[in-house]
Amino acid sequence: MTIKVGDKLPDSTFMTMGADGTPKPMQTRDVFAGKKVALFAVPGAYTPTCHKQHMAGFVQNFDELAKKVDTVACTAVNDVFVLTAWAKDSKADGKIQMLADGSAEFAKKLGLDIDLTARGLGVRSKRYSMVVEDGVIKSLNVEDAPPNHDKSSAAAMCKML
Repeated sequence: MTIKVGDKLPDSTFMTMGADGTPKPMQTRDVFAGKKVALFAVPGAYTPTCHKQHMAGFVQNFDELAKKVDTVACTAVNDVFVLTAWAKDSKADGKIQMLADGSAEFAKKLGLDIDLTARGLGVRSKRYSMVVEDGVIKSLNVEDAPPNHDKSSAAAMCKML
């Protein structure tokens, strides 16, 4: 079953990079409780659409989003080391909170996982964006196919907020 607007996010554990360079677990509640969060998900770091368009749009629109939300976060089915390097390379470091969902636990619990095994990528997250307030989904925009990014783009989210 796919999560929908009005639902509470499920309990899950992300891996994040601590200030000391050590991976640390972060629970869903630690990210979303008592906050308004703009969350976007990508099928994979460094993949063409994810890197050149989706992440780039959130970096370019970060200042506008930061005026409207407490946190801008990105999740992907990659390990924390890949997401940390990607944040640095895409100039998202220090702006966008990177939430590694290495085993697709969060994506699966949301019902927003996609099997891209035929493309050599394994199980990944669908591309989407959502606004979450205190753990409850207020808006959700899921793309129909992995290369699409218009519905879930930073520009679309800026218009929603």
